[in-house]
Amino acid sequence: MPGPLPKDPALRQRKNRVSTSATLSVETGLRHHAPALPKLGPEHEWHPLTRAWWKDVWHSPMSGEYLQVDKHGLFRLAALVDRFWRDPSQALAAEIRLQGQCFGLTPIDRRRLQWEVAKVEEVTKQKRRVEQPDVESSEDSRKVLRVLRA
Repeated sequence: MPGPLPKDPALRQRKNRVSTSATLSVETGLRHHAPALPKLGPEHEWHPLTRAWWKDVWHSPMSGEYLQVDKHGLFRLAALVDRFWRDPSQALAAEIRLQGQCFGLTPIDRRRLQWEVAKVEEVTKQKRRVEQPDVESSEDSRKVLRVLRA
């Protein structure tokens, strides 16, 4: 005896929908330009490693998920990163790690946010499929079939 029929999917209670899940494209980061770092004072010059970090963040695939309002949190994080490069401490490193979680800056943070970065190989394969028309599809595919005898 096979048992009862499965429930209609529309009637299921749990749908396990995730509002934050996204597949991030590598090309997204290439389209974004990094906003200018704010002036912190008349004599303040951003550390070169902070500027490099800022550029990397805005050219990453995650930058496509950032909203205008997220810039303020990233500015605060940049100030912490700048202070860390000038006077490293464990407390600053811990705070940077905590603040960076919100922006998916590490692999584990992206996993928690359920963001998946599309692999470069997959993106180039998809491009090739779109760019190159399939020549063989216009021919009759039945020409390839043959009868095999045992």
